[in-house]
Amino acid sequence: MSILVNKDTKLIVQGITGREGTFHTEQMLAYGTSVVAGVTPGKGGQTVLGVPVYNTVKEAIEATGANASVVFVPAMFTKASALEAIDAGLKLVMTIAEHVPVQDMMMVSEAAKAAGCTVIGPNSFGVISPGESKAGFMAHRIFKEGHVGLMSRSATNCYETVFLLSNEGIGQSTCVGIGGDMIPGSAFVDIIPLFEADPETEVIVMIGEIGGSDEEKVAEYIKDHVKKPVVALIAGKNAPKGRSMGHAGAIVAADGTGSADHKEKALRAAGVHIADTTTDVVRIVKELLSK
Repeated sequence: MSILVNKDTKLIVQGITGREGTFHTEQMLAYGTSVVAGVTPGKGGQTVLGVPVYNTVKEAIEATGANASVVFVPAMFTKASALEAIDAGLKLVMTIAEHVPVQDMMMVSEAAKAAGCTVIGPNSFGVISPGESKAGFMAHRIFKEGHVGLMSRSATNCYETVFLLSNEGIGQSTCVGIGGDMIPGSAFVDIIPLFEADPETEVIVMIGEIGGSDEEKVAEYIKDHVKKPVVALIAGKNAPKGRSMGHAGAIVAADGTGSADHKEKALRAAGVHIADTTTDVVRIVKELLSK
C-alpha cells in the first residue's frame, strides 16, 4: 500500500515540453511511473518521449483517463496550471515551482478545498511511493520499499533521512514533499491521516522546520487521532529571529513564534518522539520498528 500515488496513478505532466518537464518525465518513465499525457497549450498533437501532448488538461483526461497531475511550469504560471487541473476534475495536483506568489496559492488552496482536490506543494519535490510510482524530481535511487511514511517541508533533509534509512535497510511506504512556502497546498495535518489509515505504514516521520504553525497544528491532531508512532525533526534551530532562511515559510518572529523550541514542546506533549538530527531520526525509527 501507499498514499497519494501508486501503480494505478495515471499521470499528466503539465509543462512537459519545457526543459525541466521533459527531463523529469524521462526520469519518471524510467522509474515505471505511468505518465499517460503531457499538457502544453498550443503544442497539442506532439509527443515527448512517446507521451502524447494535449492543449488542455481536460483533453488529456478525456483521451487517457488520467487521474493526477504534476506541474512543471515556472512560478508565474503555477496558479493558472493548477486551477486548470482542479477545474478539469483531477483530485491530485502536485506543484513543483518555488516562489509562487502567496496570493496565487491562496486562490489555488481555496479552489482545491471547494473541489475536494489534494494539492501538494509548491516548492515541493513531489510524491514518491517506492517501487510503485513517483511524481516529481526526487533522486529515486535512494528510496527503498518499506513501512516508514515520511512528510517533509525540506527536500534536502528528507533526502538525507531517506538515504540513511535505506542504508540501514529501512524502506519507505510513501514520501511527501510538503514544500517550504508560506501557503502549502497540503499541510502536515492534511497528510498524516492518510498515513494513519495506510496499513503498510508502521512509523510516521515528520521533518518540519522553523516558521509558521503547521507543526503545532498537527500536534493537536496527533493527540486525539494518531495511534501510530510519530518521529519529528525540526530544522533551523540556530536560525536568527526575523530572517527568512531559504524557504519563504522558514522565519521565526521576534517574539519567538514559529521557533523550534515551541514546535518541539507542542509535539512532545502529543507523544511525538523528537529527533535532534537526521541520524537521530534513523536511530529512533529502528528502535520503534524493533518493538
